[in-house]
Amino acid sequence: MDVRTGRFYRPTKAELAVFVAGIVSMGLEILAVRVIAPQFGSHIYTVGGILTVCLAALSLGYWQGGKQAATASNREMSWLLLATAVYIAVVIYASDLLLNYTSTLALPPRYAALPAAIVLFGPPTYLLGFISPYAAELSEKEGTGEASGHVYALGTIGSILGSAATTFVFIPAFSIDAIGLLFGISLVITALVLNAPSLPRKPVLASVGIAVLLVVSSGASPVAIDHRGDVVYQTQTAHQELEIVDDGDVRTMYLDGARHSAMDLEDPDRHVFEYTKYFHLPMLMTDDPGDVDNVLFIGGGGYTGPQDFEERYDVDVDVVEIDPDVTAAAADYFGLEHGETMTSHAADGRQFLRDSDETYDVIVLDAYKQDQVPFHLTTVEFMELVSDRLADDGVLHANVIAAPEGPAAEFYEAQHETMAAVFPDTYSFRTSDSSSIQNIQVVATNEPTGFDEADLAERNDQRDLNVDLSDAVANHMDDPDADDAPVLRDDRGEVDSLLDPMLGQRYVIEETDGGGSTGPAPAMVRPTP
Repeated sequence: MDVRTGRFYRPTKAELAVFVAGIVSMGLEILAVRVIAPQFGSHIYTVGGILTVCLAALSLGYWQGGKQAATASNREMSWLLLATAVYIAVVIYASDLLLNYTSTLALPPRYAALPAAIVLFGPPTYLLGFISPYAAELSEKEGTGEASGHVYALGTIGSILGSAATTFVFIPAFSIDAIGLLFGISLVITALVLNAPSLPRKPVLASVGIAVLLVVSSGASPVAIDHRGDVVYQTQTAHQELEIVDDGDVRTMYLDGARHSAMDLEDPDRHVFEYTKYFHLPMLMTDDPGDVDNVLFIGGGGYTGPQDFEERYDVDVDVVEIDPDVTAAAADYFGLEHGETMTSHAADGRQFLRDSDETYDVIVLDAYKQDQVPFHLTTVEFMELVSDRLADDGVLHANVIAAPEGPAAEFYEAQHETMAAVFPDTYSFRTSDSSSIQNIQVVATNEPTGFDEADLAERNDQRDLNVDLSDAVANHMDDPDADDAPVLRDDRGEVDSLLDPMLGQRYVIEETDGGGSTGPAPAMVRPTP
């Protein structure tokens, strides 16, 4: 096609169908991660499982469509598109119920998301797979090779557009239901175009009915009681699902279904999560807490930790939070106020440190999840960068989610070994008496200190920090017996395999009761079958 003919190029109805099918199929694949991750986690097994299911369904659709392509017509393709739109309406309306049902199936944790991906996104992807071989059969191009190449090029262009639009435009701007409605209506409109200009009665009535079904399904949902409390805010950010939930006097921020920050609405100064008190351990390891001037938090969440530091100490606090929507939610729901001593940066933690020439007295690393850990924030190269950005007597505090011992401790042991390879002294503190997965606090000093538990207890008694760290000090652990634990490096991606033993295991977050005692929080992950 030269430039002159390109000006007058008008796609055939079959080509339009291929293009729209490409947009929707790839858009659904991207959307599937956001639908399934809050229930099963956003680790590599969830993402890889979704890709596997969608590619398998699409291939099966290609194969079956090729076998039936001899009878292909625009009318047949319109019914395929309408059937896909009906299933999208089902996904919009009943995704939560289907997710809850499939999560009860007795499967190993790494395969737990596969049934949900198959049930929710297998059928519509399979149906869309028919479109390309049908369109190739109906193509006006001469020769099988030219027809096939032209059709699959159009489908791929549609997939590129669907992937880019869903990732960069739709998910940041709209809810999952609204995006599903958009995809469904696009299929209905395309089906009508395929039947134009005659517009037979049955396809038209079906199109109108399905459009109504899509609108109704996006505006309603099955009646369900959220055991977490009242959802006061929910959105899909460019990075994750963000929810704010009130349960009595406690407000909690959930990211992809996992609890990340909590605040007592009646007593905002209370540490709802016990482990956030441990963030003050670096103040026991410095020679003089009054000399701590600059503090950096990598990971903001609800900003409960950074705000606590700003209020208790005469310090300047920088917070690196990669998701600006999380920072906005912290301002709207957790009382975050930026002032002269608090600065938020929407950036990746490692990139921020690399580009910064600031020196910090304390760096708090609070960017890990149980099922997803930013690999580049775990390696020896990153720890060397942290050490360079710390003062000579600076302290790094890392909130590591793992078990203190056993198979589920593999990531903690590797992270401890990696930090110990850079810092002269490294200390670990458990936050629960149980052996469950929990928040283990690993503190590393930039100069040799040689503290024992008695030294830290004495400093806790002598220093007026307005936060009692006696329980934290008492939970000091011996260095792990980790002779086989790897030192994590940029050129060796081992984090996912180290997290594998934790999948499906109970994760305990100890909560204070306002009087100093603690109790285990309910597990927010699917228990092992």
